[in-house]
Order: sequence, then structure tokens, then C-alpha cells
Amino acid sequence: MIRLDKFLCDAGLGTRTEVKQLIKKGLVQINNESVKKSDCKIDETRDVVVFQGKEIGYQKNVYIMLHKPAGVVCATEDAKERTVVEYCRGVARDLFPVGRLDKDTEGLLLLTNDGELSHALLSPKRHVVKKYEVHTKYPVSFEDAIALEEGVDIGDEIKTLPAKVIIKEAKILYLYITEGRFHQVKRMLQAVGNEVVYLKRLQMASLVLDEALEKEQWRYLTEEEISELKTYYLHKRLPVLKGKEAVIFDVDGSLVDSMWMWKKIDRDYLAKFDIPLPSNLQQEIEGMSFYQTACYFKEHFPIHQSVQDMMNTWNEMAFDKYKDEVMLKPGVLRLLKFCKEKGIKMGIATSNSRELMDVIAKAHGISEYISCIKTGSDITNGKPAPDIYLAVAVELQVEPSKCLVFEDIPAGIKAGKAANMEVCAVKDAYSMDSDREKHVLADYYLDDYRHLNLG
Repeated sequence: MIRLDKFLCDAGLGTRTEVKQLIKKGLVQINNESVKKSDCKIDETRDVVVFQGKEIGYQKNVYIMLHKPAGVVCATEDAKERTVVEYCRGVARDLFPVGRLDKDTEGLLLLTNDGELSHALLSPKRHVVKKYEVHTKYPVSFEDAIALEEGVDIGDEIKTLPAKVIIKEAKILYLYITEGRFHQVKRMLQAVGNEVVYLKRLQMASLVLDEALEKEQWRYLTEEEISELKTYYLHKRLPVLKGKEAVIFDVDGSLVDSMWMWKKIDRDYLAKFDIPLPSNLQQEIEGMSFYQTACYFKEHFPIHQSVQDMMNTWNEMAFDKYKDEVMLKPGVLRLLKFCKEKGIKMGIATSNSRELMDVIAKAHGISEYISCIKTGSDITNGKPAPDIYLAVAVELQVEPSKCLVFEDIPAGIKAGKAANMEVCAVKDAYSMDSDREKHVLADYYLDDYRHLNLG
């Protein structure tokens, strides 16, 4: 039950004082009967409330997608400037923007009166993904993109967190970040000697800007969009180890922070043959086994090395990096120790080579925890085929349904699901462009292994 005046306030008909006056004038009916008492109680799920001939539906919380234009400030009120809330005036009480876009920045903006969801999306601990279309004054080089991805100094003492860069054209890129520092995108480009001339946000969390919305237009979020936001960011699904007999890890991007390295190796390797790095190469070879990747290179590039020589070269190029530069994901070692104490078997299923996997295991002292390792050298079919995960389960002598997989890319998640295993998606900077897909495909989602409640 809820007071009538509160019901009308929440529906956006005005302030508490204003709706009391409307009620007092007899402009409101409940179940076809006029009422003049603002404190009368109604059942918001069953009673029919009508104002001036229009039925009023109750929404405790309202969720709106606005295509913000440039020249408007992200605020609820401003003495001098037009605010984003003015586009939705009267829709709901206490509406506010979730986060801020600079006055001259366009694109996706979420407005709501749901403080709990807003807090979850803006919490620095959540590292919610934001995607921007960035137009720059000067062309963005490969070196610039790598610097942005690894993190740059923007004058805050702490470098920016790893990002994801996809170069669309020489002066147009898609930038994925997980922070919300003051003028962050502009300052990141300044840090690599460039300048932003146009900026548009395309995505925040699982919410993607509706292409049908023109600037200044807005619409209510769909039930599916609201459900995704709440499921993935408010009531986030963390993996459950209870009942699991085995845990299986992908390696690059899931067990160790190493995806940054392969983009460099691909660039440097192709440069040996005067071949520029295609902007979509990483997407094309995602999930392929080591052997399949070499076959792809052999088929698509004029390279005179044999497939085996390619793989040998890649191993040589990656050896020292895996040995000295690549680190375990924070919190992984704690999880390995926990599983060993609880008698949960552990295996590895990676598209990487056997030689490099041995380097990783030795460098990080994880051999004592891992009972089975299957690599791209052992299995012909890469992910999303389930073969490699099924092979690990067979060697561990565990039914697939009793296995929990940790994966960072959609192809790997699909492989685990195709093997009839539960899969936990792992956040990684280099798969940020697939973050929404990972949420949808996986059973669970993990920002950081340190968030696991191991009891």
C-alpha cells in the first residue's frame, strides 16, 4: 500500500504540494471514484488511478535512455545552462543523470531515479565499461594505440587503467575504458600528443545507444535492458564453487595478464615481412589454436615461412615476455590454493603452445596446483569447439557438468558451454569490446578474482 500523493509524485505529476492540490480539486479518481484526500492508501499493483481521464501507471523507478546533444550539461539544474533533465521534465520525480558527459560530448546518457543502480554503475570498484567514438586531430599510430591500451599518465599521479582501442580510420577510433576521471578521454589523447575534436559515448555497461534515437530524443529502457543492468551490475552473478569437482582455466586474459603482448608480437612479426597489422586481426583469430593461427597467417599473408617455423618464431618472441613480464591475474593464486585445500581438481585449456605454457607454469609456480594441461599443440580444433575442454575433463576424470570454466573471450565461453560446463566470464582489458556479449553468454561474471568469496 502507498499514499496517493506519493504515488502521483513518483509518477511524475509534480511535487508533493502540487499533487495535493490536484487531489483536493477532485481531479483524481481511484477505481472510478473521485477522492480528495491525499493521504488515502492505495494498492499500486491493483487499484486503477486516473488523472483527468488518463490512467496513471505506477513506476517506483524510471529508466530513460537519452541521446545527449552537445551544448547541454549533465545536471539536474543549472542557473545558466540547459540541463539534460529538461528533456524529460515531468516524466518522474527526482530524475537524475547517471554519471556525467562533458558539455561538448554527445551520445548515450542514462537518466533514472534508482539510486541503488546508479551507485553500482558509478562505483570505482566495478570498473564498468564505457565505449566512445573518438575523432582526433591527427592520425592515431599503432604505438599511440598500444600506449593508450597499456595506460597513460594524465597528470593524476596514477596511470589510467588498461583500455581497449580499435582504430576505425586514421583519425577515428573506438575507445573502451573502465574509469570515469575528469575529461579522461581528452586527457588520454593529449598524453599521446593528439587532440580530441569530436567525442560520442556509444555504450555504458550493457546499455548501447539506440541508433534510432536522434540527438535530444529519449525513450524508456526496455524490460530486457533494465534486467541486464540489474542482473550484471546490481545483482552481479559470482561463480559458485560448491558442488564443483574441477576448475578449468583458459590462460591468456583469464589466468594471466598477457593479451597486451600478442598484439605487439603480431605487429612485430608481420613487420619482418613489411606487412602492416590489419586492424581486425585479433577479432579474426580469436579462439584459434596455435596451429590454426599459423595456418591463418599462411593463408592470408605473403609469408614464406612454414607453419611450424611460424610457431617456432612466435615462441621465441614470446618466451622472455612470459618469463619476465607477464603476471598472474590478481587473486588467482589464492583461488588455486583454496581449490587444492578443498580437493577440487584443476586443469588448463589454452590455445597457446605447449612450450609457452611450460614457461608460464614454471615462472609462476603453478605446476603443483594443475593436474592437467591441454594446449593448442594438443588439440586440432580451437575454440568455440568444445574439444579442448572435454579433453581436460576426461583426463581429470570429472563429468563436464561438474566443471567450472574461467574464460575471457566469447569464443572460449561458447566452447565451455558447448562442453556442458558452467562458465565464468573474466573481465580483461583486451576483450572490453565483447563485454556485453560475455555477460550474456556466461553463467557468471568476474571483475577480479579477489572478489571471490572463498569463505
